[in-house]
Amino acid sequence: MLSGRPPTTQPGIDQLLDRLVSGSSRQKRSTASALEKVSEQLPEKAEEALKSYSRDGDDWGAGWILQILQRHQPAALEAIPGVSGGWFHAPSSLDIDYTHLQQALLREHFEEADRLTSCALRELAGDQAVQRGYVYFSEVPPMESLDLTTIDRLWVAYSQGRFGFTVQARLLSALGGRYERLWPKIGWKNEGVWTRYPGSFLWSMDAPEGHMPLVNQLRGVRLMDALLQHPGLAIRT
Repeated sequence: MLSGRPPTTQPGIDQLLDRLVSGSSRQKRSTASALEKVSEQLPEKAEEALKSYSRDGDDWGAGWILQILQRHQPAALEAIPGVSGGWFHAPSSLDIDYTHLQQALLREHFEEADRLTSCALRELAGDQAVQRGYVYFSEVPPMESLDLTTIDRLWVAYSQGRFGFTVQARLLSALGGRYERLWPKIGWKNEGVWTRYPGSFLWSMDAPEGHMPLVNQLRGVRLMDALLQHPGLAIRT
């Protein structure tokens, strides 16, 4: 017996691209999955769709369009202006080139991106940090805000908004600033997290929200706290 209900119509790629721009956070997440299922239709739409996004922003809709192409239609990326050097603008006050970081994130090579991020933080901290191989918490406040913002924007844009320092800061704020509650939330173990690096880390989009980038906790929370409190990483709404 027929139910009398009209057949369910799946949204077309144009509708999906519109939802990715204007939908709620929940709608955008469900749209992201649906858009990947029609990846074969994306190459002819991608360049026009990207015009809806700012290259100076961190909207992960643009990052996800690029990542779908990288996953399924990598040759189509070559037709999009600026992708080879990084589609998002990545300015630096110290002339640091963030092209490799952006390319690693685009390709979802998150372990490489994490190492490049650590390298950039050492450069921002100064020659002594570069020589010793790690950053002291006291070296964080003078870091250039523009560069920290750039690094964070790239992580957010290429992770469906799941990773980045501001994501970690937002989660920490929601947990009342209690780091002991943050660690299990983002899938870290506070003590010895670096001694098991990288084996204990999940380097994929399936990792818990806030899982990356990694911040050394062997000397306590002061380094991460200094980063998350930096004016360049003020939580963006």
